[in-house]
Amino acid sequence: MDFFWSSFVPLEKTFCKVMAPQMQSTDLTSTAGYDSIIQHLNDGRKNCKEYEDFLKERAIIEEKYGKELINLSRKKPCGQTELNTLKKALEVFKQRIDSVGQSHIQLAQSFREEARKMEDFREKQKLHRKKIELIMEAIHKNRNLQYKKTVESKRLYEQRCRDKDEAEQAVHRSANLVTQKQQEKLFMKLAQTKSTLEDSDRAYQQNVNMLEKIREEWKNEHIKACEFFETQECERISYFRNALWVHVNQLSQECVQSDEKYEEIRRSLEMCNIDKDIEFFVNYRKMGNMPPAPVVYENYYNTSRNATPVRNQAPPPGIGRRGPLPIPTSGPSDPDYATVDGYSLVHH
Repeated sequence: MDFFWSSFVPLEKTFCKVMAPQMQSTDLTSTAGYDSIIQHLNDGRKNCKEYEDFLKERAIIEEKYGKELINLSRKKPCGQTELNTLKKALEVFKQRIDSVGQSHIQLAQSFREEARKMEDFREKQKLHRKKIELIMEAIHKNRNLQYKKTVESKRLYEQRCRDKDEAEQAVHRSANLVTQKQQEKLFMKLAQTKSTLEDSDRAYQQNVNMLEKIREEWKNEHIKACEFFETQECERISYFRNALWVHVNQLSQECVQSDEKYEEIRRSLEMCNIDKDIEFFVNYRKMGNMPPAPVVYENYYNTSRNATPVRNQAPPPGIGRRGPLPIPTSGPSDPDYATVDGYSLVHH
């Protein structure tokens, strides 16, 4: 039975701790913490892809092994001349080896299915994460632009402050040294610098307030993103672990099924009876019940004395090479004297 580890409890705002040094940094535009999280998520996605490729390669190996087993059991002779009970056991042996090959091919299909599920899960997470990344990219861009505007407005404000201070110092230095008209110009310049300072101060404050608003928005969105990424990472680890668990269970199940087939082979071997196989062979191939007669010693001289020559023995009646001579039916003076069975030996 597959064990699905689907329950998980993410630590509260754990990923936000990665962001904490970034939030405490004086560089508001730093994305070191965020980049670290994204890199970790990318590494996790890469790990899932590597496992997916591993399953595909394992499926190729299992399928090849299964086909080789099937070809071996079907095409390679294995005890084909055995008889009786051992022959039956060998038939079971080859059939079960064929079944083991088929089960390995089925296991390869299961591995491919698991690889497809991992790919779907990986792509689904990528799609959901992309939405958050786009939001964060837009916020980072807006924050950086506002930060640059604020820095520039601060630079102008500080410059206007220096201009105003210089104008005031010029008025004080020339209080008794310049004409009335020059004094008026100095006061006019001082008033102008004060007005410009007020405008730059107001713009600087507005930019600071806007930047703080954007910073708060960025911080809130960043926390939400970290919580989302943390939940997604918990899901990924859970799914990855469960996929490994399922894979090992499939391997165990294949071993159990193969052992069941091997047990059937063992039971068929237990049914083998050596005495019956020997008896079957004897009955199947026997040539008779009596052995050949022994070859006895025969003394040549004793045998030649006692034996009657074959050439002196008269052949039994009717089995000679030639039949008995015919009895003439006429005398020497008879014209038919030379005729035997109607055939004349004398030509007239």
